[in-house]
Amino acid sequence: MEGYKDVCHEQRQNDPMPSIDVLKEIVQLSRSILFPGYFGDAAVNTNTMLYHIGVNIDRLQMLLSQQIKAGMCFNDSSASVCNQMDQKSKDIAISFIMQLPDIREKLHTDVIAAYNGDPAAKSFGEVIFCYPSIRAISNYRIAHALLELGVPLIPRIITEMAHSETGIDIHPGAVIGEYFTIDHGTGVVIGETAIIGKNVKMYQGVTLGAKSFPLDQDGNPIKGINRHPQIGDNVIIYSNSTILGTIKVGDGAVIGGNLWIDTDVADGAKLTQKK
Repeated sequence: MEGYKDVCHEQRQNDPMPSIDVLKEIVQLSRSILFPGYFGDAAVNTNTMLYHIGVNIDRLQMLLSQQIKAGMCFNDSSASVCNQMDQKSKDIAISFIMQLPDIREKLHTDVIAAYNGDPAAKSFGEVIFCYPSIRAISNYRIAHALLELGVPLIPRIITEMAHSETGIDIHPGAVIGEYFTIDHGTGVVIGETAIIGKNVKMYQGVTLGAKSFPLDQDGNPIKGINRHPQIGDNVIIYSNSTILGTIKVGDGAVIGGNLWIDTDVADGAKLTQKK
């Protein structure tokens, strides 16, 4: 019975619990606001766009406030904390909604990068509708904004939704610049403290991971420390390369496929397997 303490959660009566189904709706509502006409009501046009966006924002604010409160109550289920979360969760939801124009601008650059980086792409619309990288990156950018606003648990659920759908695993704590694209994408892993500059392109199977896990005096992993790579601007990382530890990959570097990198890479370097 001792093990049940680790795998069972006891929530106080009447306190909210995070809902996967509601969070899926939140992501869909966010996409309908970020990409109007592509997601949500397909009948959106220039005359009705503001109306549709306004309706979706109203529902998004309501659902997101509830889920933010649920995440906070789950994180700290004491009555004194949970009972004070109503106004705070509403304020955070409003702050997130205020950031949606900035998130859209970043996603616009990601769509451009995906389109320009793939000769098979026929249009921006095809990229938005079909590309798993845009699905995963949009979930990441939504989740990252919520994490920056201090929301616990909910951002991780949102990125893990995209992980399940696409095979692309981006931790919401990673910092990713504009014009980011992942070609194909299956098997990509980007860790919590990774930093990625602007105009970076990755292929399937790339890992930005931790080299080791420092332990405290009791033998437990130390949480909250930097442990992932920092990738500069204008970098290309080809398929199945593994980059580990708190190393730096310089601006303009090109890392070939199937490489294991655990030391710094100079600006403009081109690394390939030896024949």
